[in-house]
Amino acid sequence: METHLQQQLEDLKSALLRMAALVEEQIARSITAMMERDVELCDQVIRGDQPIDAMELEIDDQCIRLLALQHPIARDLRFVAASMKITIDLERLGDIAVNIAKKTKRLVGMPLLKPIVDIPRMAEMSQSMVKDSLNAFVRGDEQLAVDVCVRDEAVNQLQDQVFQDLVTAMVEDSATVPQALQLIFISRHVERLADHATNIAEGVVYFSEGRVIKHHGNDDPNQPPNRPVSGGPA
Repeated sequence: METHLQQQLEDLKSALLRMAALVEEQIARSITAMMERDVELCDQVIRGDQPIDAMELEIDDQCIRLLALQHPIARDLRFVAASMKITIDLERLGDIAVNIAKKTKRLVGMPLLKPIVDIPRMAEMSQSMVKDSLNAFVRGDEQLAVDVCVRDEAVNQLQDQVFQDLVTAMVEDSATVPQALQLIFISRHVERLADHATNIAEGVVYFSEGRVIKHHGNDDPNQPPNRPVSGGPA
């Protein structure tokens, strides 16, 4: 028989999934708007941020009430703690989508630079990481979460390459400076998508197994951390 705590945990998970769906849609729209220089789509992304902010507050309230009234322990407690952190990352992902849309609007009307293939590649990789981190959360799939964390470095490397390419373009032709600067900002936002996907994946590992892999970038993420983790047995 399902307990009241279990029902509230399911309700919390459902709310997180609804928020995640909105965020994924916002990210997809912002990337499409960037690629197509679509001002109307940019405006849709900007308007779409308010429901995500509202959902963050609602989920925070759910978590606080659940902690105060139900006193979850062990894995359930870790799930609530991870949910609070994941909600923050989801809200910031929504903010990043808005930032990409705003920077894209500034590009409209400027001459196109030569195609920079690494930005679309970064966007594709970051979107995939966000999707997989959320799938890992839904399924409690620790291995998929660890895989997301590993993929973050490839996005970082692409961002470095984009930066170098755009600096070179500005040095070679000062007329490209306005466009190049906006593209640098966009590439940084895209890279931040991957960072927050990694944060979500780290949260999945924590609530699934009680392992902390944050700040262990030089360690094997498939091995337990070198320090104990509180929270009780799984």
